[in-house]
Amino acid sequence: MMGLPMMTILIFLPLAAAIVVAAIDRKKTGALYGVGLAGSLAALALAAVVFVRFDPDQAALQFVERMAWIPSAGVSYHIGVDGISLPLVMLTAVIMPLALLSAWGSIAERIKEFVFSMLVLETALLGTFLAADLVLFYVFWEAVLIPMYFIIGLWGGPRRSYAAVKFILYTMTGSALMLVAIITLYLHSGPSLGARTFDLAQLRQLRVAMPLQAWLFGAFALAFAIKVPVWPLHTWLPDAHVEAPTAGSVVLAAVLLKMGTYGFLRFLLPLFPQATLQFAPLLSALAILGIIYGGIVSWAQPDVKRLVAMSSVSHLGLVTLGVFVMTVPAMQGSLLQMVNHGISTGGLFLIVGVLYDRTHSRLLGDYGGVAALMPRLAPLALIVVLSSLALPGTNGFVGEFLILLGTFRANPVYAALATSGVILSAVYLLWMYQRVMQGPVAVKERARMTDLTRREQWLFIPLIALIFWIGVYPSPLLRRSEASVRALVQDVRERGNAAHLASHESRVTSHDR
Repeated sequence: MMGLPMMTILIFLPLAAAIVVAAIDRKKTGALYGVGLAGSLAALALAAVVFVRFDPDQAALQFVERMAWIPSAGVSYHIGVDGISLPLVMLTAVIMPLALLSAWGSIAERIKEFVFSMLVLETALLGTFLAADLVLFYVFWEAVLIPMYFIIGLWGGPRRSYAAVKFILYTMTGSALMLVAIITLYLHSGPSLGARTFDLAQLRQLRVAMPLQAWLFGAFALAFAIKVPVWPLHTWLPDAHVEAPTAGSVVLAAVLLKMGTYGFLRFLLPLFPQATLQFAPLLSALAILGIIYGGIVSWAQPDVKRLVAMSSVSHLGLVTLGVFVMTVPAMQGSLLQMVNHGISTGGLFLIVGVLYDRTHSRLLGDYGGVAALMPRLAPLALIVVLSSLALPGTNGFVGEFLILLGTFRANPVYAALATSGVILSAVYLLWMYQRVMQGPVAVKERARMTDLTRREQWLFIPLIALIFWIGVYPSPLLRRSEASVRALVQDVRERGNAAHLASHESRVTSHDR
């Protein structure tokens, strides 16, 4: 396989499957889902090969593919994977087959279009995590919006049109400003680097003076913060989650939200080191507010799906905090917690989907005693809940512990405030589990509460295995991310401090004159 363009094949395997799906008769439901699953599983198999062959001691991009795309404009087809993108590539490859399997039997209309949209979405997501050219990244970043818009708008709930339009407007606003910043970087690269370019590796060598760097930082930061979403830019998220079909909610929570936190690590920090050090306290404060706000609002939700959606604001606030405290343990914990959140919150949305398929209700008041009616679901749901609240022995504990450890080293006050999110998550998640699963049977649609089917059990088996594997033995993931994270932290601190010192000396010299 050494001579094969593995990254290109990985990105476009789902798209090839989507083209096959487009040629299948829409009445052949089994064939449509079968081809979709085959395409996503093939991508998972290739991603697993990349994971095994990845060199954990190398910080730079591996499996690099590069060729001229629009040479007159300095745009190249440049892709590769390092310790920062590899975990998210694996997460995408794991979640997409599960999302498609969850839709089998739940999506009853326009099945052909749905499977096609999901496969196109997977290609766009993989391209986003593997792109090393800013234009290529932006193309994949925007391409994600199109299938997700249709997944929410065509197969969502009663207010699906409103939720889909709100999702598009929020994310495209940030993306438009980011595009302006990308073009500005391109124009500045010519005089400094000798040739104008969109290549990330070359742009990292570009020195942009303040205050322009601060403005460019703000444009990129806004685009990524909306996608996370960082408080107070989160208001599109509950509507999108609640109205999306189960498969859409799973992919949205597990993978799409990580595009923002990944953008912080891949582009924001290395391109704007001086502005990063200057504005890190502000973003850390917003992250802490999101942790507390998300936890309190989740506790107040009567809708179980909205509760899970709002919990993402709290959990990803912790991830954002780990990025901007700029220590290696916290940043590694953030990267690991992106994966953990995808597993646990994806599992929570699958549980909500299983219940909704039977009762067509998301209200906590319409449940009670489900464990007595669905004895196979109850223990699986408890494991996923314990993973989400970071019980030791589960995947969530490792990520949150590293974030809080690294945060404490940088700022003990931040760590103390962030710990409130751990407490709040235990409160609202255990409260939710008790209301739904425990007590006397209070489900109105009791006759429909059949236990998990074999297909539904297969949705949870891989997630449960990952919860315990990462919780007990996280070393394979941490080992592969350490070199890249350590190099990033060192690079940002050295270049940021050097630029700050040079700027200070320039101002002193100017004043003396």
